Amino acid sequence: FNRLGIKGLRTSVVSNDIFSEGISLVKGNEVLAEFGVLKKQILKHFDIKQEVLYADVKWGNVIKLVSDKIKFTEIAKYPEVRRDLALLLDENITFESIYQIAEQTDKKLVKEIDLFDVYQGDKLPQGKKSYAVSFILQDEEKTLTDEKIEKTMSKIVSNLTEKLGASLR
Repeated sequence: FNRLGIKGLRTSVVSNDIFSEGISLVKGNEVLAEFGVLKKQILKHFDIKQEVLYADVKWGNVIKLVSDKIKFTEIAKYPEVRRDLALLLDENITFESIYQIAEQTDKKLVKEIDLFDVYQGDKLPQGKKSYAVSFILQDEEKTLTDEKIEKTMSKIVSNLTEKLGASLR
């Protein structure tokens, strides 16, 4: 989507008749794609015994957002930094709420927030789940210092703890 000039996508957890676990990519109110693990009853219908990953790209919505004009932006002079957090949360908390809180913490430095793993199982307390979330931080005016990175990440953790009851795993 970046190569098509579509930026500022939100990710949210999908719960529907197709996916047992899924994520959607959204721009504004338009869903651009949904992908995830197909539900077992669909696999059973086709006599498939292994897990299947499926993606549904809403090309009509994508084409509406693609611009005819090519826009160039200067490549960032300063490197981006990735930090990952494993968060223990109540099972009713969505990635969307994590995304919104983290984005509001420091809009200038936080460039991307992505969910890359969800775990629910017997190794966690009852009613809890674990989200592994990555954060891309970048300052367009100078190189980030370790101190600035840690301060921003501490602020994010503090806000997630205060507003969602999250704890680091």
